[in-house]
Amino acid sequence: MKKIENQQVCDFCIQQSDIFRHLTQEEFSEMSYNKSCNLYKRGDVVYHEGNRVNGIYCIGKGIVKHYKTGIDGKEQIVRFSKKGGIFGFRSILSEEVACTTTKVIEDASICFIPSEQFIYWLKHNSDFSMKMMKLSCKELGEANQYIIDIAQKSVRERLAEILLLLNDNFGTDAEGNLNISLTREEIAGLVGTATESVIRLLSEFKADNLIELDRRHIKLLNIKQLKRICDVF
Repeated sequence: MKKIENQQVCDFCIQQSDIFRHLTQEEFSEMSYNKSCNLYKRGDVVYHEGNRVNGIYCIGKGIVKHYKTGIDGKEQIVRFSKKGGIFGFRSILSEEVACTTTKVIEDASICFIPSEQFIYWLKHNSDFSMKMMKLSCKELGEANQYIIDIAQKSVRERLAEILLLLNDNFGTDAEGNLNISLTREEIAGLVGTATESVIRLLSEFKADNLIELDRRHIKLLNIKQLKRICDVF
């Protein structure tokens, strides 16, 4: 982790994050002065599950994963955050320790904003508070949907749905590959199954010409059929 100058990412954040657009000029200036920014490499941990979180984090660039660790040490990925996203606020709002571990999966620049400033905005900026409420409800809705999928859908259906969600959330590069590079273990942690099951199903999807595989690169070839598999129309 390497510290960088505050001014390098502030302008980008206010353009990319819908949250910070609701700050006044004075509040934004205070954030720029009080925050700290750091560069993280893939594999770096921002904070661990059970840690006390003393502020919120904003991603200037890169991708992080949020996951819980099972009894056997297996990761259960809850969600991802990318540039323009913020995280850590749940612990501040609930006054609880972090319920997930946050680890960098693509080199990132991340800013830390002290909880005191975040709480001040919530109390004195109604537009900001409303936006945070909507974001919290959105994440709760996604968590509820994930629980339903785990309970009611097969592993094959969940894998197809995850591939479509990754395509929607991260898009594709010039070659048509998903703009996020995940190991087979990380995909399994996202789907909620064993790595061996994911490897087998990815091979089946490839044989059926639904996807194209090149190490960590995945290209979706038949989105319509993937939607049929996971019952999304």
